[in-house]
Amino acid sequence: MATAAIAESSAAPHGEHTHYTTTGLENRKIAMWTLIGSECMIFASLISTYLVYKGRSKVGPWPHDWGCKTSAIVGKTAAAVQAAGCAAADVMKPVLDIPITSQSTFVLLMSSLAMVLALEGVENHGKPGYDRWYKGSRFWLAMTALMGAAFLGYQAYEFTSFVHEGLTIRTNLFGSSFFTLTGFHGTHVAVGVLWLVSLLAIDMKRGLKGATDVLLVDIAALYWHFVDVVWIAIFTLIYLIQ
Repeated sequence: MATAAIAESSAAPHGEHTHYTTTGLENRKIAMWTLIGSECMIFASLISTYLVYKGRSKVGPWPHDWGCKTSAIVGKTAAAVQAAGCAAADVMKPVLDIPITSQSTFVLLMSSLAMVLALEGVENHGKPGYDRWYKGSRFWLAMTALMGAAFLGYQAYEFTSFVHEGLTIRTNLFGSSFFTLTGFHGTHVAVGVLWLVSLLAIDMKRGLKGATDVLLVDIAALYWHFVDVVWIAIFTLIYLIQ
């Protein structure tokens, strides 16, 4: 395996340097997998923290339940909260807007498909049929970055609406764990968008082609798919499971 890797490296065009490990994978790809492994542990700890404190907030607003501003009364409906002794003016609605977040989730998942097509465009650069704009890497890199930015826009809207509803990172345990977890994920999405924009700029300047450029886009794709998979877990645990 190592001999084949050395032979492939020596056969690479001038200016393209590939450094393989004993696993047969390029060392930069191994580094990305190592980073993803460490990020998995960080997200696992944040998700575990959210689950530990889930349902333990003494004051509202709450994620799925109706509540009362002046007491710890919680109910499944506004009528139930009022029946428990809360004035109508003090009733708080659930803060999570699942339809809006479902839209943002769909956008982020579709960005993974766009990332796959962008990598395919780089791998097939110069081949017949792949010189068209709708099959080229530039178009799909731009689409991936655009959908990532749209997801961040949805998240900014959600955070703003939560603040207007009275939920901040200091309000209760739900606010602290929620903003920390989703904000940390949003930061990863923002980093990924900047990475994609950088690749797009390179593509527009000189074109992404050859084994080295394919590797660079492949590594970016690994990171982007990881970010998407993490969001599936977050969306399921926070928004879908009450």
